[in-house]
Amino acid sequence: MEHWYAIYTRPRHEKKVYEGLIEKEITAYLPLIKRVRQWKDRKKKVDMPLFSSYLFVRIDYKNRFDVLQTKGVVKIVNFNGVPAVIPDWQIESLKQMLEHPEKIQLENYIKPGELVVIEEGPFRGLKGMVKSLRGKTRLVVSIEGIMQTVSVEIDSDYVKKVRDPQEPVRDVY
Repeated sequence: MEHWYAIYTRPRHEKKVYEGLIEKEITAYLPLIKRVRQWKDRKKKVDMPLFSSYLFVRIDYKNRFDVLQTKGVVKIVNFNGVPAVIPDWQIESLKQMLEHPEKIQLENYIKPGELVVIEEGPFRGLKGMVKSLRGKTRLVVSIEGIMQTVSVEIDSDYVKKVRDPQEPVRDVY
């Protein structure tokens, strides 16, 4: 049975992988969005992948080797060894959203409870736990030794997930 799967590609190989899959007559979807790119001498609108290093294929999983043997493909995305099936409705929603690209904005995929570091603004370098996500992110910092908590509202574009909680925060000055 065919399902949509996410494919992870080598950096900046999304379009070549897409072309390779189409040549093999594999149903593929590469969401593109026009962005203005600036070089030293000019600006130009170009079609850029909406999601860097990702595209989607609709295949029967037993036929995945045709996909994996396509030049530029790194892997089929999976979680805990189980391939991530993308529901049809999500692909259809994405296609519908791309009919109005001027309204699209990529968002950080951050969930409440995750540890983040602020990368911009007056709180740059601050680490904390995300409390809520509604336009603005409420960042919570708990001082466990004295059982006290403070929070601050911050633009969610300013935060980045912390991979290793023990990782030192870079110099903020």
